[in-house]
Amino acid sequence: MRRIGQFRAGALCCAVFAFVGCKSNADAAKTEKTQPPSMSSVAVPSPQIAVDALPAEKTGGFDGKAAYDHVAKMVSYGPRPSGSQAIAQTQDYILSELKSFGCTVETDDFSARTPAGRIAMKNILVKIPGDKPGIILLGTHYDTLKKDNFVGADDAGSSTGIMLELARLLCAKHGKHAVWIAFFDGEEAVQTWSDTDSRYGSREMAAKLAISGDLKKVRAFLLADIVGGKNARIPKEADSTPELSELVYTTAKRLGYGNLFVNESAGAADDHDSFLSRNVPSVDVIAYFQNNGYWHTPLDNMEQISAKTLGMVGHVFLETVKALQAK
Repeated sequence: MRRIGQFRAGALCCAVFAFVGCKSNADAAKTEKTQPPSMSSVAVPSPQIAVDALPAEKTGGFDGKAAYDHVAKMVSYGPRPSGSQAIAQTQDYILSELKSFGCTVETDDFSARTPAGRIAMKNILVKIPGDKPGIILLGTHYDTLKKDNFVGADDAGSSTGIMLELARLLCAKHGKHAVWIAFFDGEEAVQTWSDTDSRYGSREMAAKLAISGDLKKVRAFLLADIVGGKNARIPKEADSTPELSELVYTTAKRLGYGNLFVNESAGAADDHDSFLSRNVPSVDVIAYFQNNGYWHTPLDNMEQISAKTLGMVGHVFLETVKALQAK
């Protein structure tokens, strides 16, 4: 998520802005990525009651309050950079929740070579079988940038909370095509964002799926990242597969979420690039964040998160999966 992109506004938008992708290689973003990798104790604010949550019956059964509670739980562990005690607690929580949902889960423990040396990482993959060939892959990262007091409620606790709630709903179903849900470790740079210092988990998974032959079975990869903000606006990610991006935004418009999924465009380097580079149709659902006032700062806490936003994004993912299942 860090390359500088350019807003390319749609027909309904007249303003043009500069946008730093969530994991930019740009100088400005690189400056932020080179913060000292020290850690300190962090006081996590008590989460607010999710009073803005939409009723689940209005969001296809997706419970925005449940997703919010998942985010709050992960934030309660404190900063969770790869290799930390907090990320181990996060992994245990994710696995425990997935088990309670009855999901079939695989884990991949691997050692990533980083500028700071070898770091142990873990990818988590839910596999929901289908009746016919083809895989619909969903994804999120659950690690945080290694930075003092940074608990990453939105980046990327929000998308992880959404994927957990999607797992609760989808693991009990059996569709036309298999649905896999990936929880990536190591999306954030260890020192400075680059093609080699970032996206460790998604690059690892894409490579292993290519070796196993499963990658060619993936019909679509839907990634979520930074999608829980109270004032979020989600543009079309410029490098995403156009047909898949159009499906997501047509779905959002049909559901009445045009004020959230806006008719604008911006580039963002993110975990979807690990699959795009291997010719997998992919879309990144990611909000504008450079100017949200809290990106990669200690202010990215539960005060920023909206159960309503989580519910709407989750609803769009549910309906998009349903549309892909019908193809």
